[in-house]
Order: sequence, then C-alpha cells, then structure tokens
Amino acid sequence: MLELSIDDPDRLVKVAHALSTHTRIGIIKLLLTKPNVNIIEIAEALNIPVSTAATNVKVLEEAELILTELQPASRGAMKVCSRNFDDVRMVLNPIAFYHNTSKSVEVEMPIGHFIDFDIQPTCGMANTAGMLFAEDEPDNFYHPDSRTAEIIWLRKGWLEYRFPKKIPAGARITALEFTLELCSEAPNYNNDWPSEITVWVNDVEVGSWISPGDLGDHRGKLNPAWWNDNSTQHGLLKTWAIDLNRSTVDSERCSKTTLQDLNLSDKPYITFRIGLKPDAKHQGGMNVFGKNFGDYPQGIIMRIQHD
Repeated sequence: MLELSIDDPDRLVKVAHALSTHTRIGIIKLLLTKPNVNIIEIAEALNIPVSTAATNVKVLEEAELILTELQPASRGAMKVCSRNFDDVRMVLNPIAFYHNTSKSVEVEMPIGHFIDFDIQPTCGMANTAGMLFAEDEPDNFYHPDSRTAEIIWLRKGWLEYRFPKKIPAGARITALEFTLELCSEAPNYNNDWPSEITVWVNDVEVGSWISPGDLGDHRGKLNPAWWNDNSTQHGLLKTWAIDLNRSTVDSERCSKTTLQDLNLSDKPYITFRIGLKPDAKHQGGMNVFGKNFGDYPQGIIMRIQHD
C-alpha cells in the first residue's frame, strides 16, 4: 500500500497528478489483469499512439505507481511495465487519521536513564538538589547517581536510550515519535549559539535540527531555586517522527528515512540516540532537560502509533 499525507505535499501532488487522467487509470487497470506489459501492448490495448502510451507510462513511473524494466527485444530493448501498489491511501488530516485509525503506546524515559554515551567536555549534570558531580569529567556519567539527572549538558558526543517496544502481537507500527526539550550548550548561556543536533533510531540517522542557541531569555519555569540565573534556563520542545514515508522534525521533513529502514522487528526494544555529529556545520553542544528542569514537565517521550 502507498500511504500519502498532506504533510508531504510534493509527493501527494505528484501521485494525484499521475492519477488525474483516464488514460493513466486505464494503464493501471490493464496492469491489474496483465502484470507485465510493454508499451506497444499498452498502446494497442488502449487504442492510443505509442508515443502517448510512453509519455503516460513515464508519469506513472515517476510517481512510483508502476515499475518498469528494460528487457531484450528483437530490435534492441523494450520497456516492460508492472504495478507497484494495489492500494493508495491519501491522508488529508493526519492528526484525525491517527486518532481514528491507530492506537498509541507512550513511554516516558527519564533523561538520566541513558544506556550508553560518548561525551567530551564541556559536560555535566544536575538534579533538583544540586550539581551531581564536578563538571567536565565524562567518567562521572558512569556513576549510578546519574540516573537522577534532570539536566544534562555536553559540548560534543551523544547520549543513547533504550525504549521497550510494547505493542500487541501482530500489530503494525505506523508511526514513531520522540519528543524532548533541548537547546544548545554555551558558556553560561547565549541565545545566538546555533547547534546542529541529530537523532538516530536503531543506529539509523533520522534527521537533524539546528537549535538557535543556549536559551536564557527567561528563567525556566521548572528550575529549582538554587539554579543560577546566568546559567542555561530552558530549551525548546522538539518532536522527531518517523512514518512509512519519511522522517520529520515538528512535521517538517528532515530525511527520507522510513520505518522500514529501522528494522523494528529485529529486537524487543528501540534505541534512541541524540547528539552532535563530528562533521556538523554548527558545533554548539547540547542541553537536555528532564521533568523538573526547563519549561516542560517531561523527560523523553516515545510514542508508537500502530494499527
């Protein structure tokens, strides 16, 4: 099944255009009964010129509605066509669609419950009671007290979490989301300090977001009283999402990675890694906020949509 969403207008328009003429619908209908047909046979069956058949086949091919293959012929090669999809589903209201047709599983992960990391200074962490360790000593991230962290900062590297994949037996995952509060990392704070922050799921790169800065324009709503006003105050709530067609950050397309690329059936858990790529243009570090720091009372939330 080909699933299309209004959130991906370019592809939706391309497929809708490909389905907008009787000739192209006739070609798809012909391929239902004759799965491998060349362009000459299409022209004869639909009583149209070969050039017209070739032009319309190209439109359907570019929309990925049919597949073509060059096969040897008595004179050179011929293009043989076959159907690529049996069904096309167009979602014009994705929020209502997932609410009505999908079920959801949600897991909230405390930010201190990372299972692996690769961090370089500047780095550190704190909880609501105070600083957990001396700053800029990455080895402290192995300490069990790190699980109580409510804010974590690092200049280079990444954090990795492991979420349980709890869905009903036989269910199909249709979308995967990760939401968390984060921003760049600068000395004290700097609202103009861009940083390219990247997410990987199951070791597959999903996409990046450029944080505008290390935010201190107002005091974090949840910050404990002991936290200094000259330090990082809050982040922005960002959502990385992967579905059957693409990946997005806050509904803006960020890559072609799809659920199929993640090999979700291989393991009973889903890994989520967030950090800085060594070759990123903007090397501005990262702050991750937990349930009791910043502006949003949450850790890292994973949502699984399934049918």
